[in-house]
Amino acid sequence: MKIYRIAYQIIALVFGLCGTFQSRAQQNSDAGYPKPLKQVLEEVQKRYDIKIKYDEKMVAGKTVAYADWRYRPDVDVTLNNILSPLELKVKKEKDKQYKLSAYEYYRWQVEDGWAELDRIAAQYKNVDEWEARKKLLKPCLLVALQLSPLPTAPASKPIITPIRKFDGYTVENVAIEILPGVYINGSLYKPAIIKGKVPVILNPDGHWEKQRYRPDCQYRCAAMARMGAMAFSYDLFAWGESGLQFPYEDHRKSLSMTIQALGSIRILDYLLSLKYADTSRVGITGGSGAGSHTVLMTALDDRIKVSAPVVAISSYFYGGCPCESGMPIHACAGRTDNVEIAAMAAPRPQLLVSDGGDWTDKTPEHDFPYLQKMYGYYGKTANVENVHLPTEKHDFGINKRTAVYNFMAKYLNLNLKAIQDDKGNIDESKITIEKEQAMFVFGEKGERLPKNVIIGFEQLEKVFATATKR
Repeated sequence: MKIYRIAYQIIALVFGLCGTFQSRAQQNSDAGYPKPLKQVLEEVQKRYDIKIKYDEKMVAGKTVAYADWRYRPDVDVTLNNILSPLELKVKKEKDKQYKLSAYEYYRWQVEDGWAELDRIAAQYKNVDEWEARKKLLKPCLLVALQLSPLPTAPASKPIITPIRKFDGYTVENVAIEILPGVYINGSLYKPAIIKGKVPVILNPDGHWEKQRYRPDCQYRCAAMARMGAMAFSYDLFAWGESGLQFPYEDHRKSLSMTIQALGSIRILDYLLSLKYADTSRVGITGGSGAGSHTVLMTALDDRIKVSAPVVAISSYFYGGCPCESGMPIHACAGRTDNVEIAAMAAPRPQLLVSDGGDWTDKTPEHDFPYLQKMYGYYGKTANVENVHLPTEKHDFGINKRTAVYNFMAKYLNLNLKAIQDDKGNIDESKITIEKEQAMFVFGEKGERLPKNVIIGFEQLEKVFATATKR
């Protein structure tokens, strides 16, 4: 029996060694030494004594090639080596604790963003060289957006709801057909009494909840109307009332960037066609993603004379939504960034509102001085301003609105006193905040949608392809 037991142990040892050799044979350069990502993350946590939080769906089915070669003494370098090829990254939440997320191609380290802006700026040293670069950038931006040439505008008239009257201003909801069956919706705020020509101010909505129905949107546009301007507050694509045609998921597709740009062009076409519109006094302001949109539209459309992007523009953040960076505009002319695109507004007046709670936290340190230099090429350094609110966060609150009111009043010749109290402070108390339903063009459930309306992204792609067929 002892002999049998020894023989069994030898056989087991041989088979065990064979299994080991077989396992090692699978780990070779032919296959790239693959390891499941989940296993690698577990090893990293043990080796460096850290915790990595992640959703199981993010790691399922993913493998790391040459995982053992990616380890370094520094855990941050190790994680970057492991995750970058998989389009993943980690964010350090606190000491020894990380959270796994998708790689953010649009977010750079501050020093990297500054260095890139310096590289871009080194290409021109005077106004002539800058104007030559602008002549490369602008047509390229339109091509990147697939808007060169622009598709033909539908012949339909805007759909307008009855006017609602308030203290010093009126509101009516408007839907404009920008492509066959595709509508952009908004609310048009006007002075209660219109005498002569009045300025026009576009107010695209940013990435906040409640879209253009939010109180801060209503305050802003009503205040501008009380000061004497027409202010148009409108939805981004697949956002707000646009959701009747396209679900929110479509907002995060690259074509949304193009549809939004086309929508703003069509809105401006309509507003400037009104007999009381002053085509020489046209402004635009938006916050967050609408701030990126504000900068892009000012670069594309010379009809815009004054712009105020709020909590948006940075050399180290390109916009976290495909509606801001989904189309290859930043590849234009040997690569550009949002700050250089903002410089394309020069010498037209421009206000950047920044704060300490987002990617605009360092605006005064590097990005704003660059813009001052660019405006200086035209002898108009004073035309670009920065209001920095270091203790505030990412919103369009009263202090940010106040900065915009002052700026628009200054350059569009508006009556700022119409929204000030006896002490000269901004007073929005006379503005009525309406319920969301009052601002719909097509009804709460879309019961008034036009018969030709299209539904869904697949139909949009077909309509856009037909409209832009060369």
